[in-house]
Parts: sequence; structure tokens; C-alpha cells
Amino acid sequence: MSKEPVNKVTHPLGEVFGFPPDDFSKEAKRHRKLRLCPFGNKVPSCTKDKANDPLGVCTIVDSQSGDLAITCPIRFRESWLIAENAAEFFFPPNTNWTSLAEVRLNDKHGKSAGNIDLVLVSYDENGQVLDFGALEVQAVYISGNIRRPYQAYIESPKSMQSMDWTGKSNYPRADYLSSSRKRLVPQLIYKGRILREWGKKMAVAIHSGFFDTLPALALSLPTEAEIAWLIYDLTEDTTLNRYRLVNSDSIYTLFQPALDAITIPEAGSLGDFMSLLQDKLNEKLDSNPPDAPTLTDIVDDE
Repeated sequence: MSKEPVNKVTHPLGEVFGFPPDDFSKEAKRHRKLRLCPFGNKVPSCTKDKANDPLGVCTIVDSQSGDLAITCPIRFRESWLIAENAAEFFFPPNTNWTSLAEVRLNDKHGKSAGNIDLVLVSYDENGQVLDFGALEVQAVYISGNIRRPYQAYIESPKSMQSMDWTGKSNYPRADYLSSSRKRLVPQLIYKGRILREWGKKMAVAIHSGFFDTLPALALSLPTEAEIAWLIYDLTEDTTLNRYRLVNSDSIYTLFQPALDAITIPEAGSLGDFMSLLQDKLNEKLDSNPPDAPTLTDIVDDE
């Protein structure tokens, strides 16, 4: 269970450059001053959104649930726990392995299916690749404007550590629906199908709040699974006043049933949709009466 964030209803920032907004330790202030990323970015600095003016928000406090939502994929790299957990799924115990970041995946025609976030490769004593598995990291899209509260905070952290951002236009929130449709589903369709055809496994690192919004997935035995859903939470380190990434659960599925569950919607009530159409039609007719005479008008004239 994550600790209760600062002013969870009114304060949209969960972590800034890796630290809670009320952390004024020497290390936290240094990261804010130098715009550093503590989670293994490709360079020491944060490069999210803009390299010269990074949006250093790792997690937000969702305005609807009050829970933390990981919005930066680099946040999942803390201590490289995701790589360790994925390797346990991909390879037998005591395997020599390492990770390669941002590896391009091409289809049969040489067209890119996108970059794989992390490819874990096993190798022999001569350094020859024996096997591999693909690890995708799924952060959450933000709906609304997070840069404005971030900018207000970073300009004056002390006075804005308990900011009340309620009532502001475009208050930021976690957009789980767009995250699954625009990010997660394409990863499964394009990259996942190629990996499945090759007989290679896939792991998906995802925050628990995001995973909870997905449809129920049919489970498989780990030894038979094609996908491992590595589910993470942020828990409080009370000594350091900081959040720590923990693997709270791992779910194992086959590829096609998982893809079908996420991509094929369940039809709602036809009656409800007809009622909606009727309401909209009534509203349109009431506000824009037709110029042409109705049958009732003709009968009345006669």
C-alpha cells in the first residue's frame, strides 16, 4: 500500500525528479536543482518531454482515485527490478543474461514495428546470444495539463509543497483508457505478434492502478505462459520519506486470449443506446423546430 500523498485531492504531483514534493533533503534539492533522474535514464538528466526544459514529474496523484499513477516509463527502472523479474520468467535459473535498451523490431518487409523497451538476452561463456525475451514498460498517459502545476512547484518548492490546484482548468488526471488503447494495445498487436511467431516470451511492466483498469485476463501456468504481467506498486520508505518500487504481483497469460480480452469490447445495452439517441433527437427537435409543415399542421389546416 502506497503512503498517502501530500494533499492527495488537491496536489497533482506525486514525485518530482524522483522525490515527493515535501522532501527537502539535500539529495532531493540537488535533483531538483540539476534536473537529475535517479532511475537510470540514458543520461544523468531527466529528458522527459524536453531535454532542455524537462517535465520532471515521475508520478501524479490521480484526481479521481487519489492514488499514485506512474506517468514516466523510466520510473520503472528503479534498481532494475523489472529486468530481474522479467529474467526469472524468460530464462532458467543461473542463466547469464543482460539487458539491451530500445531495440528496433522489424517486420518481414523491413518496416519497423517499433522499439522494444528492453530486450533481455541470455549468452554463453563466449558471449554468444542463446535466447531473448522482450520487456515492455507501460506508464500512464496524462489527461489535462501537468506542466503548469509542475512549473508552479519547481519555481517555489517550499511555498508550493502543499499547493491547492483544485479549480484550475485542465486539472491533470490519469488517462487509463487512452493508455491502453493508444499504447498498450499497439504494443501487443505489432510487437507481440512478431514475438509470438518467433516463439519468444514477452513481459509487460505495469503499475497496479493501470492493470486494475484492464478486463479480467484468463490465467495460465507460468511454465506455459507467453506473457508475464509484472505488476508494481510504490510503497513508502519512512526513513527516507520516499517511494520504493515493489513487485506486488505477477500474472501469467497466453497471448491471444489476453489480446482478445483487452481489444474486444463487451457490447452494452442496446436499449440504453436507443434511449440516448431519443434524448438527443428530442433535444435537437426542441431547439431547432423543423421549418417544413408536419402532418399534424396539414390536418389542422384542413
